[in-house]
Amino acid sequence: MEMDIIYEDNHLIAVNKKVSELVQGDKTGDVSLDAKLKEFLKKKYNKPGNVFLGVVHRLDRPVTGVVVYAKTSKALSRMNQMFREKEVSKMYWAIVKEPPKDLSGELRHFIIRDRSKNKSYSHDKLVQGAKEGWLDYKLVNKSENYCLLEIDLHTGRHHQIRSQLSKIGCPVKGDLKYGFPRSNKNGGISLHARALSFSHPIKKEPVRLIAEPPDERLWNIFCEGRSLEDEKMRR
Repeated sequence: MEMDIIYEDNHLIAVNKKVSELVQGDKTGDVSLDAKLKEFLKKKYNKPGNVFLGVVHRLDRPVTGVVVYAKTSKALSRMNQMFREKEVSKMYWAIVKEPPKDLSGELRHFIIRDRSKNKSYSHDKLVQGAKEGWLDYKLVNKSENYCLLEIDLHTGRHHQIRSQLSKIGCPVKGDLKYGFPRSNKNGGISLHARALSFSHPIKKEPVRLIAEPPDERLWNIFCEGRSLEDEKMRR
């Protein structure tokens, strides 16, 4: 039941997802975050019946970072609409080995998903069945051996960031599926959903959810001296 809850009100609850956690139950049968949260809310508020909790969006299992759920059907409907209409700003951090050719820029590819391999392929030109993927990136920090990229994700295709960074020769650290040569010790990949920004679905007030990256040596090196308040002020 140990979870890092970073926001809660009557309508929404947000968690800093750990490596390997499932946002929603799947065929593996492993206990998912939404199931844990339902149990948490049931006990916290002493609810006698079933607890409503709507899955608003998802993160890949090896990815960490902020995930928001809806506690009411009205909030779920409005959050789903905001995601569909691209009214939610999504910012990620990714650790890569090699810096991109251009230290900042825009990536637009045509992405097609191979369900049999659970993998997505990015193409420069339109191919049948593909959907456009669009993100902006910039290099924000560098260590002796690795680079930290900040990514603003404008579309939400399957494995989009992983596929597009691999396409330009910058696979995410630990991501064997997309070409990184070695796995991470924890079995995850060094991709972190750092922040979500949106207008509250009920209160109509601005909300910015920020999730600290895993407490690991390389993340700590990149984040040294960058407090949450500094991050909020910077944006």
